[in-house]
Amino acid sequence: MGTENGNGKLTAKNFKTDQEVRWCPGCGDYAILAGLQAFMPELGLPRENIVFISGIGCAARFPYYMETYGMHSIHGRAPAIATGLSVSRPDLKVFVVTGDGDALSIGGNHLIHALRRNVNITILLFNNEIYGLTKGQYSPTSPLGTRTKSTPFGSIDRPFNPLSLAIGAEATFVARTIDTDRGHLTETLRAAAKHRGAAFVEIFQNCNIFNDGAFDFVREDKTQRVYLQHGEPIRFGEDGSRGVRQRSDGSIEVFDGEGETLVHDAHAETPSLAFALSRLTQERHRATAIGVFRDVEAPVYDELMAEQLAGAVQEKGEGDLEALLRAGETWAVS
Repeated sequence: MGTENGNGKLTAKNFKTDQEVRWCPGCGDYAILAGLQAFMPELGLPRENIVFISGIGCAARFPYYMETYGMHSIHGRAPAIATGLSVSRPDLKVFVVTGDGDALSIGGNHLIHALRRNVNITILLFNNEIYGLTKGQYSPTSPLGTRTKSTPFGSIDRPFNPLSLAIGAEATFVARTIDTDRGHLTETLRAAAKHRGAAFVEIFQNCNIFNDGAFDFVREDKTQRVYLQHGEPIRFGEDGSRGVRQRSDGSIEVFDGEGETLVHDAHAETPSLAFALSRLTQERHRATAIGVFRDVEAPVYDELMAEQLAGAVQEKGEGDLEALLRAGETWAVS
């Protein structure tokens, strides 16, 4: 898989393939690709121990552009394929690259079950609020009223909030970052890759052809970014002039000026605080939270399965496939 630098350590260049990168000029995927390639050496793993699995969509071309093992798989099924690989090969670091259409429409079922099981995979969901590959139809995250080729009079579907969905499935790691913020993207990837279990990262990604400027309110105006830092008061705006506090019903609200500010706890055992913060959006509060919403420890599916299999072997000895097939009621067909 290529050569290392003179110190025997991998660099970003080692993770670039000879494939022509085929996205529209200006697509946010380029920034994410560059960020991932630059981050990969931090894992300290041989490239043959890293796998990228994708479904269908613009983002799904990622495995072609990463000098690792990878698979461009089936529409919506990447989490299921990644689950099989992760439980059978615990020595591998498995990433899933998906989009808002791929993961939240046809793939919604596979996504929530991978999260609730806490499979040891890192899921990167590129959200551009549109179907880019198929030329601009509305997606499960498109805002109400979005006019597209498939909704010429405006979408009447209430959109998914990807983070709320992931937290509702009790994912053990949930975060959000932005394609153009290289530093924050790297910081978020670092935290997600470190996590044992299912890590879910939503990345705001601009589709400059079919949904240009969808996230300009937070990509271009940093005063509307609410940076979540564990153990820190949640303040934002010019010189921290705005704060976030929790109401008696558990929801959150934004206030101006001085006042008692909510302190972020990404390690809270229950997901209620993380869920409330996931509702901190432009539509509701003229601000958007980014960073790590939830990061908790829980039993990992891969390890539980390995322990169960080891226990079964110890209790009953090596399995007999022939005996299993002929167990119970069987018929001979002549």
